[in-house]
Amino acid sequence: MAKTSKPDPQFEIEFFEAVHRRCPDYVDVVGLLGGLYTKVGRIADGLKMDRKLVRLDPKNPTAHYNLACSLALCRKRPDALRSLRKALSLGYDDLDWMQQDPDLEILKNDPEFLKLLRHLKPQS
Repeated sequence: MAKTSKPDPQFEIEFFEAVHRRCPDYVDVVGLLGGLYTKVGRIADGLKMDRKLVRLDPKNPTAHYNLACSLALCRKRPDALRSLRKALSLGYDDLDWMQQDPDLEILKNDPEFLKLLRHLKPQS
C-alpha cells in the first residue's frame, strides 16, 4: 500500500515560481504564491505577491483581505486596517474568520478593528 505524503511547500513554491516567471500576470498563481510564502514564513515575499494581486484584481475582496493580513504580519497597522476596510467595502464578510485569524493578531485590540467587526455583526 502506497504511503500518502504531505505536500511539500518548497516544491510547490518552486513550481509556482516557475509558472509565475513565464506568466507574471496569472492571477491564480500570484494568489497561491502569496499564501505559500506566508505559510513558510516568507512574510515580505507574501506581502509583495498580495500587493501584486490587488493590482491585478482590484475588485477582489479576498485579495484585499489577504493583503490586510500580510500588512498586519509586517506590523503595518494603519495600512492593514485600510486594506481590511477595502475588503469589507467590496463584500468580504467572513466575520467568524476575521475574529480568529491569527494573521490579524496585531489588530485584535485596535478600536478601528473592533468597530469594523461591530459593523459586520448581524443586528439581533
